[in-house]
Amino acid sequence: MLDIKFIRENPALCKDNMKKKFQDPKVVDDFLKTDEQWRKLRAEIDTLRHDRNKISEEINKAKKAGKDVKAIVKKAKDIPNIIKKNEEKQAKLQKQLLPLLAKIPNIMHESVPIGKDDTQNPEIKKWGKPPKFSFPIKNHVEICESLGIADFEASAKSSGNGFYYLEGDLALLNQALIRFAVDFMQKKGYYYIETPIMLKNEILAASLDTEEFAKTIYEVKDEGLALIGTAEYSLLARYTGATFLEKDLPKKVFSYSMCFRKEIGSHGINEKGLWRTHQFNKVEQVIFCAPEDSYKMYDELLKNSEEIMQTLDLPYRVIEICSGDLAAWKTKSADVEVWRPTTKEYGEVMSLSNCTDYQVRNLNIRVDRQGKRELVHALNNTALATSRIMVAILENFQNKDGTVTVPKALVPYMPGKIKIIGKKK
Repeated sequence: MLDIKFIRENPALCKDNMKKKFQDPKVVDDFLKTDEQWRKLRAEIDTLRHDRNKISEEINKAKKAGKDVKAIVKKAKDIPNIIKKNEEKQAKLQKQLLPLLAKIPNIMHESVPIGKDDTQNPEIKKWGKPPKFSFPIKNHVEICESLGIADFEASAKSSGNGFYYLEGDLALLNQALIRFAVDFMQKKGYYYIETPIMLKNEILAASLDTEEFAKTIYEVKDEGLALIGTAEYSLLARYTGATFLEKDLPKKVFSYSMCFRKEIGSHGINEKGLWRTHQFNKVEQVIFCAPEDSYKMYDELLKNSEEIMQTLDLPYRVIEICSGDLAAWKTKSADVEVWRPTTKEYGEVMSLSNCTDYQVRNLNIRVDRQGKRELVHALNNTALATSRIMVAILENFQNKDGTVTVPKALVPYMPGKIKIIGKKK
């Protein structure tokens, strides 16, 4: 969330930012009004506590002087009750403040394009040529079923829609992609961490807004835990309360994890296949850095993802997320989308975000700069999500005989296999 002091000092900027995101800026006024009431009560409570201490001193002096202290004692007895009532009012206002604060989004970078929704996200780069085929092409589900390398019927029976069984060459391809991405990130100097796949609800809530939480996160009833939708959350949580030394920044980490998403409201979740699923494998990259370096790190993270796509020889484009499509915790964001010859359009496979200090504030992740501590900036980006990349490989590298050519970069991870031939060949 934003710094409360920042909102108090920059209400016009916060409201203008919300207008650019096509949101009602009245929430800023509501927050400031409630915050003013809360601060007024806090001042009254502080004054009452001061008065209570002062009266206690007067009573002691009066007793020593042999004076009647009944009136002063009566006045002193009334103060705790008044303080208690004010504290109760303050607690109610605090409960109103937090939801209002959560609705005030991060301040967007000046370069973010203005637009209402994802239809207005501009394309900023395109790489690679979509393949041309001399035969009728199949979609990835048809390829999987013809080769016998995935079973979506069995997973629907055992777990429901949005799950899958990977078998034989496709299961090996999944593992090859994970190992490829892990090796790639290590060579870039990022530190590898394997994280919990469940987090406490309050820790998870620090990294995303309540609406996103409800739409995407699986909660474990009566445990106060939830399954992660991305290792970004658990990597951030790893450093809760941490204070980095300035010389140790930027801190570049990455993780492989299984991820889980409810995908409420998403289109196509009931369709067979690997494109949109409830469970998937992902390698995620996260950077903690000094505030002045965050946009340099943003460029680095994007470069990493583009290099992965180019190494896999997958045609892609980069789109910038416009103001109306930008999540509350992000100040700037871009998606990498891969070409799908079966749909004849690009689809998102990587998502880059600069969240500045919005996520780390509640997690209290700081840097010590010569004795002065300040919040770091946190950025994240997908290195690789195997399910969607497998879709892209199956569809872009399919052959006339029904097999699929393994991208050259993955051959060393595929026990000598240069083609996916399946168990039916």
